[in-house]
Amino acid sequence: MNRFFVDTFYWIALANRRDQWHQRVQAFNRTLTTRHFYTTEEVLGEFLDFCGGGTPETRRRAVLFTRRVLTDPHMTVVSQTHASFLDGLALYEARPDKAYSLTDCISMQTMRRAGLTDVLTNDHHFRQEGFRLLFP
Repeated sequence: MNRFFVDTFYWIALANRRDQWHQRVQAFNRTLTTRHFYTTEEVLGEFLDFCGGGTPETRRRAVLFTRRVLTDPHMTVVSQTHASFLDGLALYEARPDKAYSLTDCISMQTMRRAGLTDVLTNDHHFRQEGFRLLFP
């Protein structure tokens, strides 16, 4: 079974037909037969933040999309905890020379704990930490 961490990039591209990556992400999704996705509540929050500046309809669709993610049997959504925040903060603090967001740091630490190497993103920060980007 293929196991992937899903970054905000992927959710935006999947949900937004006008996104430049939408077709490529859709095509990738169709190639998957057995898969399990992992993401964090922080990533979903970042997705909703991105959609928050849109129209009321955009916000409504973003909520429906997020609720589908939360109930997908092929998805593990890792909950926000104080421990995960501190774990992400430790990486954020340890990399003062990088432009990593706190959400990315939490995601990277979550990936390490789950033994994940493949990330559905084009964010080069994940490559800098030794992860494999599937949309370089």
